[in-house]
Amino acid sequence: MRKVCVLVLVLAGAAIIAGCAASNPYAKIDEAAYRAEYGESMTLLEKDKKKLYRDRLLYCLDKGMLAHYAEGYEDSIGLLQEGEQAIEDAFTKSVTEAIGSSIVNDKVRAYAGEDYENIYVNAFNALSYYHRGDLESALVEIRRMTEKLDFLAVAYGETITDLQAEALEKTGTPPPDPDSSPRFSNSALARYLGMLFYRADGYEDDARIDRDQIKIAFANAPEVYNFPLPSSIDEELDIPAGYARLNVIGFSGLSPVKEEEVLRIPIPGPRYIKIALPVMVNRPSEVARVEVVFESGLSFTLQLLEDLEAVARKTFKEKVAMIYLKSVIRATAKGAVSSTLGAVAEEVEDGTASLVFGALSLGAQIFAEASEQADLRVSRFFPAKAYVGGITLPPGTYAAQVRYYGYNGSLLGSSNQKRIVIRENTLNLMEAVCLK
Repeated sequence: MRKVCVLVLVLAGAAIIAGCAASNPYAKIDEAAYRAEYGESMTLLEKDKKKLYRDRLLYCLDKGMLAHYAEGYEDSIGLLQEGEQAIEDAFTKSVTEAIGSSIVNDKVRAYAGEDYENIYVNAFNALSYYHRGDLESALVEIRRMTEKLDFLAVAYGETITDLQAEALEKTGTPPPDPDSSPRFSNSALARYLGMLFYRADGYEDDARIDRDQIKIAFANAPEVYNFPLPSSIDEELDIPAGYARLNVIGFSGLSPVKEEEVLRIPIPGPRYIKIALPVMVNRPSEVARVEVVFESGLSFTLQLLEDLEAVARKTFKEKVAMIYLKSVIRATAKGAVSSTLGAVAEEVEDGTASLVFGALSLGAQIFAEASEQADLRVSRFFPAKAYVGGITLPPGTYAAQVRYYGYNGSLLGSSNQKRIVIRENTLNLMEAVCLK
């Protein structure tokens, strides 16, 4: 009896610890990134990596993105490629992890990355390869990105159907698929980069196809592309002889993070079970307008091409259907253990045995409550928005910078003024970022 009571107390203690909310351990890293001090962010990240990162994957994604912003392109490529490989490896789950996640929660599994993380590692690796002068490798990254998008279009349908059947068997009610809208399967940013790289390599037909695919992406996913198509898109493949094109990509804001949402749903009995689900939450950005300004006074405004946080929410919404169904099945099993032990406690005639089974029922109930926790792991330093624009100019040397403005018109930040040699028949691409 004493051992049983100790067990109950231990489980109660676990519930209390699980309920304690921690402050943001990334606060100093985030603040340095907001100030565009990416080297300092990486130093702070490296200093606390053992505390912050149980998963090598998240470490690679976070540091790889910060290295990209700091123009450490070789380091960024290495880290993001390692992260991409970790995503692929994590899909091969061990038996131990599968059993643990079905008993405790999804946090016991190795983090396999979110779909949008898996997509955009290739976009930023493509940009890094461009900055290193390797267009062929950049195009390889874009092809990998489009292959992943094709896979997403059909990835979850069969798995969700199987989980619905299992949930029906255990609960008596088939939970609906929370997202029956079309899957996200085309990225305007991927197509835009493909168009530019193909144009630079002289593949006119491929460039035209990707230009058209940008328009198709906007047409097919109004939930994600709920803003006008950038007006510069139609100018990209019509560069007069003797002129050159300057293209600019400006990234802003930070990708969403996850918060926990607790639901209590009825099951036959009548009883209720606890479900803890991760929810994508945007991190508001101060950026309202992005402009390219030349030393001569010439300027043009960049236009929104890709809302990366909308893509993050959309692709996660497609995945959360599986998380919900798995949680229902797991929580139902936990609730059944507590109910069975409680029923035995009521039926046995021996007083001591009744107390033991009652304590075990309470312990199982506490364990079910404490162990149902949402998996809130996610990378932190992908941007929230991608703005693009272009201008046709005579070949020559120009000085320009990208400026970011707030909603009140104030200047939030700007890239260093760069001297750019703009040449014919090649890709002249500037990239800037402001994470505020």
